[in-house]
Amino acid sequence: MKLQLLKCHGSSNNFILIDEYEKILFSEEERVTLSKSLCETEQVDGILFFQNSKVADGKMRMFNPDGSEAEMCGNGLRCIGRFACETLDKTSVLIETLKSVSTVSKDKNIYKTIETYQAELKNVLLNTKNIPILLKSETLINQPLSALSSNLDFTAVSMPNPHIVSIVDKVSDSELIEVGEKANALPMLFPNGVNVNFCQILDEGVIFVRTYERGVGLTKSCGSGMSASSMVYCLLGYSAFGKTIDVYNQGGLVRCKPVVTAFHQYSVFLSGNATFVFKSIKDEQIKICENIFVNEIQDYGQLLEYSENMLEGLV
Repeated sequence: MKLQLLKCHGSSNNFILIDEYEKILFSEEERVTLSKSLCETEQVDGILFFQNSKVADGKMRMFNPDGSEAEMCGNGLRCIGRFACETLDKTSVLIETLKSVSTVSKDKNIYKTIETYQAELKNVLLNTKNIPILLKSETLINQPLSALSSNLDFTAVSMPNPHIVSIVDKVSDSELIEVGEKANALPMLFPNGVNVNFCQILDEGVIFVRTYERGVGLTKSCGSGMSASSMVYCLLGYSAFGKTIDVYNQGGLVRCKPVVTAFHQYSVFLSGNATFVFKSIKDEQIKICENIFVNEIQDYGQLLEYSENMLEGLV
C-alpha cells in the first residue's frame, strides 16, 4: 500500500499525520503495529489519524510509540486542526477526540509568520475518580505522594488524559525521569499510567514546563502537560483564571489561558504553532519526499532561537 505521510509538529512535538477522512485504511491491530514502526523509523513522538466524524468536522486519534492510544494530545490537536481547516476550507473546526469535542481555530501568530492555531481542551477535571489514582480524598491538590518523592508536592488533573503536576524551584531532567518511571511502574496507584509534569515559575505569567509522557518518556513538549501545568499555576493562586500564560518548553513556546465557569467547569485554551515539515509517499521500505516546507522550518527555527535566548540562565 502506498501511504501518504505528513510530518508536522507542535512545539517540536513531532508527529506523522495520516489522512483517513475519506476512507479508513487500517484495522485497530494494524494501527497499533503501524504506530510502533512509524514512530521508530520516522523518529516521531506519535501518529495522528485524521478521520471523519458524525458529531464534528473531523476526528483525531493519536497513538504513542508503544502503540497505546492517548485520550488527548494538545500539540497534535493543533496540527490536526490546521490540517482540517485547510482541507475543509475553514478557519475554525470541531474535532472529536476520544473523550470530547474540541474547537480548533486559526489564531494570531505566536511569533512572526508562524502558523498558529488555538485548541480548547475541555472536560478538565480535578476529581481523582476520573483520573485513575487510588486515594481516599476526591482530589489531589498540592499534596505529597511518598511513593514518588520525599520532597515534592503534586496536583492531579485530568485533561482528560491523566496528569500530575509539581511546582518546582528548578526543573531537573534526571529527577523528572526518576519520578516519571516510578509513577508509571505503580499500577496500584496509576492503573492507566500518568503524565508527570515539572513546572518552574520564571516570572509573573511565565512558566517553564517539562513532561515525562506515559508511553513516550521525556519529551521536548507536551500540549496537555503544558495546559495542565498552567491550570495548576492558576489553581494554586500564582495567577488569576482567564489570564494568558506564556509557557516555555524545550521545543519552543505556547500560550495557555485556563478558564473556570461559575459552575466550576474548567477548560484551557492552548495556542501555538502547527508546523508542517514535509509530505511524502511511503511504499514498503521506499519513501519519496513530495514537498518540504522550507519556509515553515526556517520560521520555526527563529522561534526556537528566541525561546532559547529567553530561557538562557533561567532554567
